[in-house]
Amino acid sequence: MITLTLKQPPTVPLEAESITPDLMVAASNAEIRALPVFHGKRQCRLDEYFDVDGDRSDQIVVRGDAAKVKWLGRGMTRGAIRVEGNAGMHLGAYMKGGAIEVTGSGSDWIGAEMKAGSIHVHGNVGGQIGAAYRGSLQGMRGGVIRVGGSAGLEIGMRMRRGLIIVEGKVRDFAGLQMKGGTICLMQGAELRTGAWMIRGTIISLAPIPLLPTFSHACDGHPVVLRLLAKKLAQLGLSLPFSEHDGLYRQYSGDFSVPGRGELFVWQPNAA
Repeated sequence: MITLTLKQPPTVPLEAESITPDLMVAASNAEIRALPVFHGKRQCRLDEYFDVDGDRSDQIVVRGDAAKVKWLGRGMTRGAIRVEGNAGMHLGAYMKGGAIEVTGSGSDWIGAEMKAGSIHVHGNVGGQIGAAYRGSLQGMRGGVIRVGGSAGLEIGMRMRRGLIIVEGKVRDFAGLQMKGGTICLMQGAELRTGAWMIRGTIISLAPIPLLPTFSHACDGHPVVLRLLAKKLAQLGLSLPFSEHDGLYRQYSGDFSVPGRGELFVWQPNAA
C-alpha cells in the first residue's frame, strides 16, 4: 500500500494527475516522490506536497484535506484510491477501472466521461457528476458513482451508460440531455429534471417538479426496477418495491427533443 499524506492544503489548486495506481504500481518510493504535479503554472515534485510511504502498489491512500487537489485518479484502469478527507475537482475523470472512495466531500466533475470502475463519495459533491465536458457529446459511458450526500447542477449530463446514485438532494438539470444509463435520486431533485433527455432512466423516490414536456405513461412496478433494486441491495441501499407500500408513476419524454427517456417517481400509499 502507498500512503500519501498532504503536508498542508495548497494555496491554489494542485493538479495531481500523477496520483493514480497505473503510475505507482511499478514505481519505487523515490520514483513516486519525483512524480510531477502542477501548482498553478509551476511544475513541482509530488513530495513537495505529500509525505510518501510505501511503493509498488495499486492501493493508494490519500490523507488530509485534498479539497484543492484536482484530477486524482484521472484515467485510472486498476487498483483503488481511498481519500481520507475531502477531494477536489475532476476526481476519477476518464476513469476506466478500479475504485475510488472518499470519506469526506467532493467537488465538481467527479467521474466526468468515465467508462468503468466505481466512485463512492460519502459526503456532498458539486455539479456535473458523471457529465460530459463542455463541447463533448458523451458523458459517462459505464461504471457506478455513489454520493452519500447532496449533489449540484447537471449531474449525468449527456451520460450514455452507467449508474449514478445520490442519497441526498440534487439541484437543477439532473439528467440534462441524457442519452442512456440510470440516475437514482433517493431524495428527489429541484427543477428541470430530465430536460432534453433522449434516452435513459431517472428514478426519484421523492416528489419532483416535472417539465410540461413529460407525459404520464402508466403506473406500476416495472421489471427493470426490480433488477435495479437487486443491484442497489448489493450496495446496501434499498429501492421500495412492494405493492403494499406504493407504486411507481412512469413518465415519458422529453418530447421537446423529442426523446424517449423514462422517468419514474415513487408514489407511496396513503397511511
